[in-house]
Amino acid sequence: MREAYHEELASIGEGLVEMARLVGSAIGRATAALMDTDLALAESVITADVRVDDLQREIEERAIGLLARQQPVATDLRTVVTSLRMSADLERSGDLAAHVAKLVRLRYPERAVPGDLHRTVLEMGQLAQRLMAQAAEILVTRDVEAALQMEEDDDRMDELHRMIFQHLLDERWKHGVETAVDVTLVGRYNERFADHAVSVARRVVYLVTGERAHDYIPDPPLPT
Repeated sequence: MREAYHEELASIGEGLVEMARLVGSAIGRATAALMDTDLALAESVITADVRVDDLQREIEERAIGLLARQQPVATDLRTVVTSLRMSADLERSGDLAAHVAKLVRLRYPERAVPGDLHRTVLEMGQLAQRLMAQAAEILVTRDVEAALQMEEDDDRMDELHRMIFQHLLDERWKHGVETAVDVTLVGRYNERFADHAVSVARRVVYLVTGERAHDYIPDPPLPT
């Protein structure tokens, strides 16, 4: 019985890692579709989001089943409850990647992002993918230091987000209101995607230490 119980706990963790890897791939492919105006690629991102939704439902069903049957306590309870919250972060990340892809569909065959913002938006998408890849790795390794580092890595995303608004407010902007709205949305989707990746990392800190990421104080290094 206990072996089956621990297998269920492990399967929840594996499902979270798969979700993180899927949504990381999704934001990367959505960004490529946006840059290249690739409708087929965009449609594949939108369609693939169903798998992320299915995984979240599976994780929820397993977690709720464990809560009902096993009544876990201490670390196991923290694992189940935190996993439910992480699955919600990851499901929302998949939606955000799909939203980027839907902008390609909406504007096709025109470009949603003008050429003078391509570099900024491309960097945002690549950074979002990289942050989620880091979150997936942290889910596997339970590396608290790497999870805490994610906060600093996200600073660049915030900087890029501000750069987009500075560009839009420049008096030389010549692409019109519709394009301004599209670019604003792309920036917001990527910024929120990165926030969800950081949230997953924060939850790993709580899972491992029992403390919130902002409250956790690492042990001092041992003297050499």
